[in-house]
This record gives sequence, structure tokens and C-alpha cells, in this order.
Amino acid sequence: MQDRQIRVIGIGTGDPEHLTLQAVRALSDVDAVFVLDKRAETADLVEIRKRICAAHIRNPHRVVTVEDPPRERHPADYGATVEAWHAARAERLETAFAAELEAGQVGAILVWGDPALYDSTLRILDRIASRGRLALSYAVIPGLSSVQVLAARHGVPLNAIGGPVLITTGRRLAAGWPEGADSVVVMLDGDPRFAHLDPDLTVYWGAYLGSPDEILLAGRLGTVGGEIRTVRAEARAQHGWIMDIYLLRRL
Repeated sequence: MQDRQIRVIGIGTGDPEHLTLQAVRALSDVDAVFVLDKRAETADLVEIRKRICAAHIRNPHRVVTVEDPPRERHPADYGATVEAWHAARAERLETAFAAELEAGQVGAILVWGDPALYDSTLRILDRIASRGRLALSYAVIPGLSSVQVLAARHGVPLNAIGGPVLITTGRRLAAGWPEGADSVVVMLDGDPRFAHLDPDLTVYWGAYLGSPDEILLAGRLGTVGGEIRTVRAEARAQHGWIMDIYLLRRL
């Protein structure tokens, strides 16, 4: 029996022109696209995926919406909470694959940014495949990450000359500045707080990158940090959601 094939396709950060030629080719002949729907507050993200499908998939196809299981946002045990969330996602996606794809057919999951950078899709597919209940294979098509778009929008290199770049999360930055780091990209920061950091750091912040709602701010952290928090809160209240990222750098 042939495997069901899943293509995990990075689609960039909101601009339809972020799709690579490889991504366009990978989309052209899929039978079904699976979209994890995070409910009403991100309906516009689902709509962007549907428009991408309509523009690039040539053959008849289905867009299958899978309700994303909820998870606790401020858990006492972060690791256990994420593990349970991944398990619930795997169950829902596996059920959808079995129902919507026949053996030998091709499905796609469109991943915001790049599938290899702070995204759970590959881990979840590996979990499904390792259980062996469904004959499944998958391929990964890389995408333009928010890290790259942030640097491009601000017109800056990510690294100092010959220096490394650390990519981390807001949860880890809350514990303090990473030892030995000069350039730090921070993702998944639900509530950016800067008071514990050197105010003379330079910050390059961006939200809704690649979309018409894009917002950019940059400057000395001690000068613009408060403005970033205010603008971020206002934007989140207006849209019901926010995706943002920032680069911090020692001069």
C-alpha cells in the first residue's frame, strides 16, 4: 500500500510573494491542504492560506480545517503542557489524514515562516508516523522565516562582524541576558519585558511582518522599550492576535 504523503511547506510571514518557486511547485498538485484553525481570533491567517491555495494549486483540492486543541498559556509545567498539546494535535491531524487522504494521495500543511524554526508541525508528524497506525511519509519545503524578514525590513545584518547570533524565546530571555551573546533574536515572547536588560542595547522590533499591518520600531532599548510594549498592546487589542519578533544587539 502506498503511503499518504504530506508536504510541509513554509509560506513566509504573510506576503504572498514570500513563497519560493519550490513551494509553488510543491503546492501545484496536492489533493488536500490541512489547516489548523486557532478559532476566530486568527481567522485572517486561515484566509491567507486559502488564498495561497487558490492561486497555486492547479488540480481540484480540498481545504480541510482542523480545530487546534486549546492549551494553557501560563502553565506551571511548561514541558508537560506542550507535550499534551502536541499529543492532542497529533490525534486530530491523524484522524483528518485518514479521513481526507487515500493511499498515494498528497496533502499539504502550510507553515507560517519556516517549518524548522519554532514550529511544532515536524515533531507532530514524526509522532504520527512513529505510531505506525497510518502509512505516512512527509517532505519539508523551507520558507522565509520571520528572522530573515525582520533583518530585511530594518536593513541590518543579524550578526556583528564574525560574531554569532543566538535565537531564543521570551521565556528564556526573562531569566536574563544570555552569557557571551552580542546579537539575540527573540521569538514567542507573549509579554515583552525589558526592565531587567541593559537599557543601552539596540532593539529592532517588528510585528505582522510581511502584511499590510506591519509595524516596525527600533532604537535604544531604554528609549523605545516602553513604546514597543504600548504599541504591541494596542495592536493586539485591535487585531485579536499578534505575531512579533525582535533583535537585541550590543553596540
